[in-house]
Amino acid sequence: MISLSKLLKGNQWTQVVVLLSLLVLLGVGAVPGYLTGQWQWQKPSPVSHLKELRQIRKTGLTLPGWQTVEQTEQQVGEKKWSLQVIKKPDLPTQPILLLLPQNSSTAQPEEEWSEINSWGKSRWGKWDIAQYRSAEFTFKPPSGLGSNTTTKIDARFFRASTPQESFAVLQWYALPDGGHPSPLRWFVADQLAQWRKHRTPWVGVSILIPIEPLGQVETAWSLAQSLGETVQVALMAGPL
Repeated sequence: MISLSKLLKGNQWTQVVVLLSLLVLLGVGAVPGYLTGQWQWQKPSPVSHLKELRQIRKTGLTLPGWQTVEQTEQQVGEKKWSLQVIKKPDLPTQPILLLLPQNSSTAQPEEEWSEINSWGKSRWGKWDIAQYRSAEFTFKPPSGLGSNTTTKIDARFFRASTPQESFAVLQWYALPDGGHPSPLRWFVADQLAQWRKHRTPWVGVSILIPIEPLGQVETAWSLAQSLGETVQVALMAGPL
């Protein structure tokens, strides 16, 4: 089971309440397993489309309206991400898309954002974070994705400055029905799904959009939101 110290790191008390509520549900659900000796978590159910999730690291993600300039597997901390440089004909900048797809049935998100910070510092020599804020956007997925409701993404949004350039950075864990920067949200969704013999797959997303050196991160918000929606929809329509 995922470390509680990692789950609670940087989260609000409302998330603690969610976790406590989950523990109550798990306690109630565990009674039949205790009586029969068949524990739900002894062998987690397999993750659907795990092969497609693993493929992301090798090929990246196809994004409508965007072209891939470069794609490679990138070591970030102890994990391998897909690093994909993308472009649009009408844009002067080329965003960087970093994706960490779930790699096994037991793989869990573990606040990889600190590892991205270390990777950025190692790659560019400096990675100074400023203008941080929580970001939220909603959109209605295209027809055919099995949902008529809006999809909500909660994310981290900030400016990262290096000696060469600055980036507007948008980060979240993509889930089949939305996204959130905290692994706790995935943990709750996955535990509840396991009681229904299902799993909740995930993909870590980090979008880096070049901006003016030491510029205002809000100037890139419109592009960040639009690209974030495109990435989420592509994941929901494919491996998620």
